[in-house]
Amino acid sequence: MRSLSLLLAALSLSSPSFGFTGSHRDIYHDRNGHDLRRRNIVYDGQIANTYDFVIVGGGTAGLALASRLSEDSNHTVLVLEAGDTGDAVASSIDIPGNAYYSSLLGSSYDWGYQTVQQPSAANRAISWPRGKVLGGSSAVNGLYAVRPSKVEVDAWAAMVDGGDKWDWNSLFATMKQSENFTAPSAQIQAEGNIMYDPSSHGTAGPVHVSYPGYILPVVGNWTTTLSDIGVPFSADANGGDGWGGFIATSTINQANWTRSYSRSAYIDPLPPRANLAILANATVTRLIFASNSTQGNLTVSSVEFASTRSAQRQTVNVTKEVILAGGAIGSPQVLMLSGVGPKDVLEAVNIPVNVELPGVGQHLQDHISTQVTFQTSEDTAASIHQANSTTLPNGQSSPFLSFINSATAYANISALLGDYYTTFQANIASALETSASTLVPSQYPEVAEGYKAIYNTTASLLNTPIGQIEILLSLTGTSQSTNKVIAIQAALQHPFSQGRLYINSTDAFDHPVIDPAYVSHSADIVMLREGLKLARKLGGTAPLSSAVINEISPGSAVQSDDDWDAWAAQNFGTEFHPSCSCAMLPQSQGGVVDANLKVYGTANLRVADASVFPIQFAAHLQMPVYGLAEQAANIIRAEYNGVVLAQPSSVTPPTATSTGIRPSSTSSGNSKSGAPRTPLSTAAAALVAVAAIFALL
Repeated sequence: MRSLSLLLAALSLSSPSFGFTGSHRDIYHDRNGHDLRRRNIVYDGQIANTYDFVIVGGGTAGLALASRLSEDSNHTVLVLEAGDTGDAVASSIDIPGNAYYSSLLGSSYDWGYQTVQQPSAANRAISWPRGKVLGGSSAVNGLYAVRPSKVEVDAWAAMVDGGDKWDWNSLFATMKQSENFTAPSAQIQAEGNIMYDPSSHGTAGPVHVSYPGYILPVVGNWTTTLSDIGVPFSADANGGDGWGGFIATSTINQANWTRSYSRSAYIDPLPPRANLAILANATVTRLIFASNSTQGNLTVSSVEFASTRSAQRQTVNVTKEVILAGGAIGSPQVLMLSGVGPKDVLEAVNIPVNVELPGVGQHLQDHISTQVTFQTSEDTAASIHQANSTTLPNGQSSPFLSFINSATAYANISALLGDYYTTFQANIASALETSASTLVPSQYPEVAEGYKAIYNTTASLLNTPIGQIEILLSLTGTSQSTNKVIAIQAALQHPFSQGRLYINSTDAFDHPVIDPAYVSHSADIVMLREGLKLARKLGGTAPLSSAVINEISPGSAVQSDDDWDAWAAQNFGTEFHPSCSCAMLPQSQGGVVDANLKVYGTANLRVADASVFPIQFAAHLQMPVYGLAEQAANIIRAEYNGVVLAQPSSVTPPTATSTGIRPSSTSSGNSKSGAPRTPLSTAAAALVAVAAIFALL
């Protein structure tokens, strides 16, 4: 049983302060009071006229690329980031729990995108927040470090010539290359019923990956409850078999319980590098192609950017390559502003067509999500935080503030639909031609062919154990009026709906038009509905049900399929995972980049971010994007340094029976180690005592 002293330790704030209190954080102090300077970030706007590589976007992929490419001292690298440095809000970024309690979403550090009104979402426009800061969305996300599975990564690799450099063996190796894994403490592992295989993790990479330093007892009931309704545990969700129930790893640095994101991982630890410059508040307005470029093989000669809409445009020259890392929205937008994209879109805004690529902005996909909420008699992370908010100092993290939602599961199609799933699959297969002829938001046949390729690949995944719905346990608060709420979220993972985004202005400071065409294919609402039913079932199943008093939303009035569909249309939003808008596909299928990430029709332009994935993964996208960036750096460095791209040895994903860490095989309430879980009533009593002590401090 967790002792009061351990609870106090979890809630205490003994780690060093990361608050920004003065001028730019390029001058700051370590815990010993020594001055440290980050000269790789340019604060005075003074950059060179020319760089070998210019990276557009200082987000998850962009900063990883910058760090790796600048390891070669013979190459100069510039990063242009539209957002600010993040120095002034460092504590908000660094504290994991602030992703829920003091989010930067809705602030100037958020792009604040919105979709057009969605007919299948009760004509609502859906908010699409994205990080607008050094670190991008890795600085503001929920910190999930969830990898896709071997079968879906290999399916991606099979969709393009030369895709073997993106198969599971390759991506697994580069995801591990990015990772610095720390095991949970024995107590946290036991209380959370956490299962993992150390051999599936990297330990020498820059991105810290671990588990929170504090856990709520209800989390320990998660995998057991899932098993009791037919969703098996995953003994190793990171080794290629990422389905079933598990407690996910998170991008947390256990040394100080802070967020590990692309800036803190790849940039901040670097010594000053004379060949690396990172310029914030620099929005790229277009790419300029060399006048002597031949049609079909255009060369980017310079990059135009500006600090604000009204500021004078500046240019920087490029000697080797431009790499777009602006994400699923930013990268296709920059391409279209530069005359690379669908002819009809470019001509509508009077942009000369430099390279006609109908697939730019097409094949857009996202994970939609909503939740079933329950009133609980037990303390949640939100209720603990609210009760002690006045005594938690600002600017510091702690074991308690490292707690984030990490109990998850990926339920396959048979878990959702039972025996009906074979009929469901057959209906999807028979609807291919009709769907392609009625649902593709493009006049170009190449895009329709790409739609079919993505559709068929997505349909083939139904025949595998891959999760079609993610089920998430949320204990950090909802929009309900009380913090004594448990939410179980359901999120569609492999949509059959494909949308698009496009520009309707020549001004880079105007947002593009975003239309994900949510639930345009009827299969999507069926899977989401069945996921919500599964969430409701979980809330009523022991041992998780011992913490539940009653269902708050949608409530007992929602019972029939029509009820669920109508309610979901009013309530679903995004899981914040847009991708596929610069898809890695053959050009004949509306592809934008080849297997080397080169934009078709260009000589020195690549895209390296989530926009190149041609299909959605049953995973959060942060870790595959890090793996993508690492592999992109390997490809580029091999080309310019005359080194053959290394091929990883064959990797066989560990199976549940091969791991050295075994789960509990019963639902008796014991953890896998045999130690009893903390009873909810005991934990609640201890928290009352903690609250009383805080009142005395």
